[in-house]
Amino acid sequence: MPLSGAQALQQFSAGFFMVAAYKSGFVGILGRPNVGKSTLLNTLCGEKLAIISAKPQTTRNRILGVLHGSGFQVVFLDTPGMHEFGKALNRYMRRVIEGVVKDVDTVIYMVDATREQGREDALALDLIPAGTDKPVILVVNKMDQAGERKTGERVKLLEDAYPFSGIFPVSALKGTGVNHLREQIIEDLPEGVPYFPEDMVTDQPLDFRLAEIIREKLFDLTGQEVPYATAVVVEELSPRDDGLLEVSGMIFVERETQKGIIIGKGGRMIKDVGQAARLDMEEWLGRKIYLALRVKVKKRWTDREGLLRHLGYR
Repeated sequence: MPLSGAQALQQFSAGFFMVAAYKSGFVGILGRPNVGKSTLLNTLCGEKLAIISAKPQTTRNRILGVLHGSGFQVVFLDTPGMHEFGKALNRYMRRVIEGVVKDVDTVIYMVDATREQGREDALALDLIPAGTDKPVILVVNKMDQAGERKTGERVKLLEDAYPFSGIFPVSALKGTGVNHLREQIIEDLPEGVPYFPEDMVTDQPLDFRLAEIIREKLFDLTGQEVPYATAVVVEELSPRDDGLLEVSGMIFVERETQKGIIIGKGGRMIKDVGQAARLDMEEWLGRKIYLALRVKVKKRWTDREGLLRHLGYR
């Protein structure tokens, strides 16, 4: 039977709105230090947005990554690792975590399958309000290293501790299980509008991302407490007549001994840091870089609120 004009219009409208519905939302990634949050962010977004290191507590700021797709946009927020907070820098990082958990639409609680559930894991889980109506997804990372039995034991322990909306064993580094996780995240998104233009993958300015590359190399190449006492600020970006982009970076430390370690014997360490950082910058930007690094002592900067703000931790 042919449709009446009103019926045809109603059917067309229903189909139009079904196709036109757009989903968008914010997703926070939460967990203890060195659990793989930044690696997961990079894998989910398909681009290196957050620096990574084998050392814990590499991430200090809230790092935003945007995943665009047909009919959806996911805004991921990577957070510092949850641990005991003492110094002003650590208190700042806790405020970052608490703000993200409060503001996002979905929370990803991430644990390491190779490690037992510890106090830092519990602290992170405690930040998620009991009875929240937000989806809370458990991601059990490093399943490839832990093996099936140990990963399963970790899942069983945690599913009894909290009513997660979904549980996903993954290897963030290898990408195993990440596609299924991504599908669940998109399914959970509320209807909305795009928050960022399609060509935007992060809200971090260029100088911040370049400073983070330098800080990543400090974590990779220096040992003991030195990387935790460093902050990096890119003070100047200027194109040169020879076509190079000149990047002037200042590395702040807390003690003269740390300055000496970063400079190294005959300037060897700071040269190695600069060379490694420059190569990453050139690969990312697709242009030649002239990188100039200096080191300056700011005593107890990690425990001074005013200095933290000056160094970009606001």
